[in-house]
Amino acid sequence: MTDNAPVPGSGDAAVQAAAARAEVTRNRNLPQFDDLPIPADTANLREGPSLHDACLALLPLVGVWRGEGEVVYPTIDGPYRFGQQITFAHDGRPFLFYEARSWLLDADGNVIRPAARETGFWRPQADDTIEVLLTHNTGIVELYYGKPRTQTSWELGTDAVIRTATAKEVTGAQRLYGIVNNGDLAYVEERAMVGQPLQPHTSAHLKRVVG
Repeated sequence: MTDNAPVPGSGDAAVQAAAARAEVTRNRNLPQFDDLPIPADTANLREGPSLHDACLALLPLVGVWRGEGEVVYPTIDGPYRFGQQITFAHDGRPFLFYEARSWLLDADGNVIRPAARETGFWRPQADDTIEVLLTHNTGIVELYYGKPRTQTSWELGTDAVIRTATAKEVTGAQRLYGIVNNGDLAYVEERAMVGQPLQPHTSAHLKRVVG
């Protein structure tokens, strides 16, 4: 090891590792419409409007993330593997736009079909509370409240769940998101639905592809 080489686990090493990861992602962003008369959403902190100060506690989430996860529950035959892309973007105002798109995978990693979709907004408040509104393609609307646990992890729980007449019964959910040691995004979700108590349902590990 040379005298100026970063020590593994040091701050310098972490910065250099982050810079290396960003070589691929730093020049990518969401598709843009040049003629939009208002600021476009950006998932790249190097481009577009500045992140609102209210969103600084959510700054590590901004980007597009893609990877795989697993879904389990007593009422399904699983576990099942799925692929997923999650987007956290902003337009300079005090909230993040959120979107998640998933697809089922077979045992060899081949795509079977599109799966769950959800979209919504993360709204940080002055007292560090985070309001999260999510709408699912399955007819579910959820309101979460949460707070940062650390500078790189966030915990949420439902305050209200409403559903259409054709949606399955969902009574509550909890989520924990975190940036793990190698700079990836990971999360776990517990869900109470179809007569079952709150218990593990989905988890995923995603790598940054934009930002």
